[in-house]
Amino acid sequence: MTDMHDDDVARPRGRVLIVAGSDSGGGAGIQADIKAVTVLGGYAMTAIAALTAQNTEGVFGIHAVPPEFVRQQMTLVLDDIGADAIKTGMLLNAGIIEAVAEELKARAQGLPLVIDPVMVAKGGAGLLADDAVEALRTRLLPLAALVTPNVPEAELLSGRTIATKEDMMAAGRAILDLGPKAVLVKGGHLKGEIVEDVLMTADKVIVITGPRFDTAHTHGTGCTLASAIATGLAQGLELHGACERARRYVEEAIRTAPGLGRGHGPLNHLWPLVKLA
Repeated sequence: MTDMHDDDVARPRGRVLIVAGSDSGGGAGIQADIKAVTVLGGYAMTAIAALTAQNTEGVFGIHAVPPEFVRQQMTLVLDDIGADAIKTGMLLNAGIIEAVAEELKARAQGLPLVIDPVMVAKGGAGLLADDAVEALRTRLLPLAALVTPNVPEAELLSGRTIATKEDMMAAGRAILDLGPKAVLVKGGHLKGEIVEDVLMTADKVIVITGPRFDTAHTHGTGCTLASAIATGLAQGLELHGACERARRYVEEAIRTAPGLGRGHGPLNHLWPLVKLA
């Protein structure tokens, strides 16, 4: 390794607090969030809301963290280190959502909040209790700078069926009516060689396109994308720019996925890194 001076040392820019569940397989959840934020140059902090026993073949056990302990993690981080953006992922139940919403109102007013409304795992396991959907809609979404549902999540949040890009826009408008400043409806579940994501605010619609990869190694794409967007916002990018950068990061992470596991494998979060001499 060559000698390096202090001026050559990389330092994190943009503090991101992630409130989400842990993935023991390392492909999604808190583990994916930390990787994405770190590789994109941010500083990742966490409040773990749930523990899961899972691998690429599925989720085999879930243990909820007590809501008051989730909030305590957030409180201590925000009071000491602070944050420039906050990202939420798997919150599991209504009690946790209520605690997170209260803490955000108490200590994170004005910070951009990116909500990944995690409801179902890639393998089909439910990751949000039935009584939590309404809490998510009414307590958390109104606080969001951006919510990033995939098609099934957008259908559940909007009460609409989605089969086309126009349906995505209609669902996006319905979700905006719930109070977030912006919504990114992700089109990966729809058919076609090109994947279209629809970014919507009250007065603007932007379609972000990219290639579709024929691969099973897409575990953690939603977590990774939302955390990458939150990092961009924490670093001062405007919303569209943060979404575009995050999309390109995820695309390459899918394209260069390491092929681990027998099921839905993880992404290559590390692809932007160069080897040290």
